[in-house]
Amino acid sequence: MDEKLRSLLSARCGKPRDVLGWNRSENGHVLRAYVANCVSCEAVNIQNEKIMPMERLSDCGLFQCEIATGEPFSHRFRITRRDGSTEEMEDPYRFHGTVGDLDLHLFAEGKWLRMHDFLGAHVATVDGIGGVSFSLWAPNAQRVSVVGDFNGWDGRYLPMNPLGGSGVWNIFVANLSPGHLYKFEIVGADGNLQLRTDPCALAYERATEPAAIICREDTYTWNDGGWMGQRKNCKPFQQAISIYEVHMDSWRRMPEDGDRPLTYREMAPLLSEYCVEMGFTHVEFLPLAEFPFDGSWGYQSTGYFAPTARYGSPDDFKFLVDALHQASIGVIIDWVPAHFPRDRFALAQFDGTCLYEYADSRIGEHGQWGTLVFNYGRNEVANFLLCSAISWCERYHVDGFRVDAVAAMIYRSYGRESGEWVPNIYGGAENLEALAFLKNANALLHGQFPGIITIAEESTTFDGVTRPVDFGGLGFDFKWGMGWMHDTLDYFSQDPLFRSHSHNRLTFAMLYQYTEHFVLALSHDEVVHGKGSLLARMPSDRMDWKCAMLRSLFGYMWAWPGKKSLFMGGEFGQHDEWCHFRSLDWHLLSYMNHSGLRRWVRDLNRLYRSLPWLGLYDDDRRGFRWVNPDDAGAGALTFLRLGENVGEIMLAACNFSGVALRSYAVGVPVGGFWAEILNSDSLHYGGGGTGNCGGIGSEKIPANGMEQSVNLFLPPHSCILLRPRD
Repeated sequence: MDEKLRSLLSARCGKPRDVLGWNRSENGHVLRAYVANCVSCEAVNIQNEKIMPMERLSDCGLFQCEIATGEPFSHRFRITRRDGSTEEMEDPYRFHGTVGDLDLHLFAEGKWLRMHDFLGAHVATVDGIGGVSFSLWAPNAQRVSVVGDFNGWDGRYLPMNPLGGSGVWNIFVANLSPGHLYKFEIVGADGNLQLRTDPCALAYERATEPAAIICREDTYTWNDGGWMGQRKNCKPFQQAISIYEVHMDSWRRMPEDGDRPLTYREMAPLLSEYCVEMGFTHVEFLPLAEFPFDGSWGYQSTGYFAPTARYGSPDDFKFLVDALHQASIGVIIDWVPAHFPRDRFALAQFDGTCLYEYADSRIGEHGQWGTLVFNYGRNEVANFLLCSAISWCERYHVDGFRVDAVAAMIYRSYGRESGEWVPNIYGGAENLEALAFLKNANALLHGQFPGIITIAEESTTFDGVTRPVDFGGLGFDFKWGMGWMHDTLDYFSQDPLFRSHSHNRLTFAMLYQYTEHFVLALSHDEVVHGKGSLLARMPSDRMDWKCAMLRSLFGYMWAWPGKKSLFMGGEFGQHDEWCHFRSLDWHLLSYMNHSGLRRWVRDLNRLYRSLPWLGLYDDDRRGFRWVNPDDAGAGALTFLRLGENVGEIMLAACNFSGVALRSYAVGVPVGGFWAEILNSDSLHYGGGGTGNCGGIGSEKIPANGMEQSVNLFLPPHSCILLRPRD
């Protein structure tokens, strides 16, 4: 037996077409088959149904036959099983590859924007025969086989074919149907045998080290055509955006069914109705791409093209998105192109080398998180990540991404001490490859999917995060206002008696407010790891005062320029710190303090959306004017939100102290009656029921640099919003 046959039998054959199927021989042509669990094999000529017996060469199922004259014929195999049954099967090595040369060329250049249509497992038809095409990128592997419940998970029987020097391996398996499980068995560059899940799979089983599932992509009928049509004309900067941040596992659970999480389909009507009632414009899901460890909340992804199987199938997730769209709610997902976990069944050392990650640990590892950093300088890796985002937009109709850990992508020095990182070619700390990737991703996504939103979780002073790529920026639509978030929560966490010393934390944000486009976020990161819930951070022993403080915080947030984002539970004053494996405490809504707080957030959202000029001027310095930013002693803050037209004015008057401010003079730009449109101290919201009796008339008494003023009653821990009545 020659070396090629020995390499096949020892499961080390890297070029199976050189051995299996038709090949030239010394006497003409030889046809070989490698079939498990059979006692005999015959070649069937497809054109005339003539049968040619095949000689058994090994006990493990290697057969061959030879022809001395003529050309090889199109064939299939007829095999006899040990139980005497017979079946016919197609030879996977008579089919040509399903990936074209142009695709491979573009992939190598990092421009293969349809990569997700080829890599992975895709139901296909080749030469009129249905089956599944498997493709995998593993350029340094010695051998790759597809294994699954259809071949006994035995890597000897379906070794894949390398496509030139592209690093892509491919095989078409005929008559294979959706629903089967599969993985890839790889002999790496280091000679070690490893079993890997498919990085580009459309679905995975629910398991610790999941196998991928073969599935079709054309089984769901969308009903969101109206939403998708109008989205193309959306201008995010010019509209109200209020985002409800949701963790699927813990929003609501089913206590009557073992306290399990809701499925995608169960959540669809509940979340849609809730967001409509509450006035949110978008839902943002913590990462839903498949991930192995519940405690990572999804931020350590292993399957970048498939929604997690925890809550249902890909079609079930489409049903959830569809339901939200039909309710006119946009869908944003957290996307994690910054790093990935070390799980050996996934991307780490994928083909026996550092394929997806940087080889140098000073660039390629995040010590803080125990994860690996994507090698953005490798075209195929950047292509993989970009196509992941494209796939979520195309397959699942998502309306945008909150990109996690952008600061860690931008800087090689992020989370590292001096000497633990490698400068770029210019001696700087920036990761130039990551910057190029982010620019390219934002430009392509916005070009292909007009109206989508990209948001950067970026905590540094890096310039131009939301500047267009054409003008030298990274091209994000928005940046999380993390400086605003930390300063605001620091202020509100202090005893009101001592807040005057930190008053500048509330005003400082206006110094940089218009350097970027911001989302004001009170996120999941602020209610975990011992920080306590938003409500628990309000410094009082009295629940009614804690809720009053939180209402004033929300009023200040919704009145302040910038889009809004609130993590679930905050809207009704979740008392305990967020826990990812149990439900929010919805029973709290039976108490007035909590139900009133939720009504307050609902009415803030409704007001924000009912006054279009608020959203229009969120990112325009003409839309804001201080009235009195400096009354630290009184704990008061007053400012105006403005539109372009007469009457587009709103006064925000906040009292963050524990003492009522009586006859508090506030300058106003126009005279007349100022209606109290929202008052956080209203009985309706669980407050004390004090305020300005629905409004107050101005007087020609100058104040705060304006000729007119109103004397307001500002209850303790309150936010009052007023507008001039026509």
